[in-house]
Amino acid sequence: MKNMSVIIHKAGIKDLETIQSIGRQTFSETFAESNSEEAMKTYLEESFSTEKVNSELNNPDSHFYIAWEEDIPVGYLKLNSASAQTEAHDDTYMEIERIYVKQSHHGKKVGQLLYDRALNTAQSFNKNYLWLGVWEKNLRAINFYRKNGFEEFGSHTFRLGDDDQTDLMMKKKLS
Repeated sequence: MKNMSVIIHKAGIKDLETIQSIGRQTFSETFAESNSEEAMKTYLEESFSTEKVNSELNNPDSHFYIAWEEDIPVGYLKLNSASAQTEAHDDTYMEIERIYVKQSHHGKKVGQLLYDRALNTAQSFNKNYLWLGVWEKNLRAINFYRKNGFEEFGSHTFRLGDDDQTDLMMKKKLS
């Protein structure tokens, strides 16, 4: 087996379709079996619409990074600071809104590479905390974040279709 080499690049507006494609695929792979087809379809259409992704990519307080294996995108990271954060936190916080990795690349350290980029980015902006929300039933992700030093500090409701789901809020203090 040849050594997998993944490179992470900052994404820009030219990457809009790539972000849409990875976002839809990875969200489906992770959550489709736990949710209705109807709810998934609506969420994917709204969350990854061209207008929404375009406006996110143009927001100076959001930062996107794509993980590439040769010319194939295998995951991406979305970070938010200031008013781009999905919950009101002060400017000492940076949010990891998404670390999405294709199922084909689970267990291959792609998530860790994206997380490391998030950590480096937060430190370069002199943030004191990284925080995120993670679905309470996504144990794989919760364990990943705990392993990386995150602790729970609350929860919030994430609505998918007619279903209210609980996201655990986790944060990590940066030195």
